[in-house]
Amino acid sequence: MTTIYVPRDSAACSVGADAVAAAVTAYAEAHGLDIRLVRNGSRGMLWLEPLVEVVTDNGRVGYGSVTPQDVPAILGGEAESLGLVEELPWLVAQNRLCFQRVGVTDPLSADDYLAHGGMAGLRKAVQMAKADVVAQVTESGLRGRGGAGFPAGIKWKTVLDTPGQLKFVCCNADEGDSGTFADRMLIEGDPFGLIEGMTIAGYATAATEGYVYVRSEYPDAVRTLRQAIEIAYARGWLGHDVLGSGHRFDLYVRVGAGAYICGEETSMLDSLEGKRGMVRAKPPIPAITGLFGKPTVVNNVLTLASVPAILADGAAAYAALGMGRSRGTQVFQLAGNIARGGVFETAFGMSLGTLVNDFGGGTRSGRPVRAVQVGGPLGAYLPADGLDIPLDYEAFAAAKAMLGHGGIVVFDDTVDMAAMARFAMEFCAEESCGKCTPCRVGSVRGVETIDKIVAGQDTDTNLALLNDLCELMTDGSLCAMGGLTPNPVLSALRHFPDDFASQETRS
Repeated sequence: MTTIYVPRDSAACSVGADAVAAAVTAYAEAHGLDIRLVRNGSRGMLWLEPLVEVVTDNGRVGYGSVTPQDVPAILGGEAESLGLVEELPWLVAQNRLCFQRVGVTDPLSADDYLAHGGMAGLRKAVQMAKADVVAQVTESGLRGRGGAGFPAGIKWKTVLDTPGQLKFVCCNADEGDSGTFADRMLIEGDPFGLIEGMTIAGYATAATEGYVYVRSEYPDAVRTLRQAIEIAYARGWLGHDVLGSGHRFDLYVRVGAGAYICGEETSMLDSLEGKRGMVRAKPPIPAITGLFGKPTVVNNVLTLASVPAILADGAAAYAALGMGRSRGTQVFQLAGNIARGGVFETAFGMSLGTLVNDFGGGTRSGRPVRAVQVGGPLGAYLPADGLDIPLDYEAFAAAKAMLGHGGIVVFDDTVDMAAMARFAMEFCAEESCGKCTPCRVGSVRGVETIDKIVAGQDTDTNLALLNDLCELMTDGSLCAMGGLTPNPVLSALRHFPDDFASQETRS
């Protein structure tokens, strides 16, 4: 019997993976071939999707950008392959911890999960004292991958040390930043990894209920996660007696309603409570007064998916990766005008230029890279001559930029950076929850002011006004929505000032 892998990931299905899978089945039946078709997650090389893998005596051989018409040649042994998938440069160069099983296993096979190291972290955790589990996470140096970079262990310790009969673990899978898709790919490709990470968090902090808040635009991820949760209950990985430990942990999926602001932790908590998503003032912090006023761990998908490896291999092994205060790995997502887009997980420290130009292959258009935005729509724009910066929290902060959730969006030399700055303000105006004036009103005034600058109306006065407005939004906004919106605006002004000249001046 020959095993053939065809991805079920949303990105692969959007370019015909389901039709390819159907063609594989039909061809095998018509020619009497004994095959086992496995619908795996994506390896993250999105320019090669649908990527079909055929298991041989030497390993899994890949075929890229497959169409149904290519299937007869592949199964007949006449098609030219990419070679062994595990030896492709894109994969060889990575340090895959969060994504170690994504694209490798059947996402809904519990046996596959166990065969590839699954549950090793949880089994170790439930044999330890809760405080010792928290200490392992702290010592690993794991920081929140959702964007803020706050040490996960400190947050967990706060929840553990806060008295309460009822505590929660909430996973923020809203993932609304432009150029980000790692949360979706992990949930669709390795849902048990997230379940294990959340269960470890529940055990470590004495939390008995968990919620995964998934954005409504991810129906395949929602469906996959719900199926995986049912399987986890049947295996005793969830429920009233997790792995015989005596600890109860129940897990639920909740679907958001399409509000970008619900990616902010307190707004997400309001939404989970059935309210309109509105940012809460801090203090109190969610770790003390969170969901329904109870102590709550709020972490991103990639943060929680990092936890099983930390417990399985030890904090020291995880901390050995990375640089400075940025330990472990980050899952970077290459998008925009990029030749080879996809997911690339590596230890902190690689330069942004290496990732964009060497692995990403530069722009898809073939034109020179002009700007790269890292960290979503609120991240700063970095010029082409500033890409030697290492992928590290502190290095980016020093450059007045941020890593955020690891989304990297590339632009070629045709981009109008004044238009991109305007978009940042317009995006904030559209997505603001409206609770605080600097964000709600400031963003609207920002759009108007940029329009006046580009139109050549009293340019110097309006440039000064725009800088004052950005300072006000940064210092006065209640949350990062308004507080970070000035980042792309100010970086565009700093690095690309000519784009803000009036049309008459430019011509």
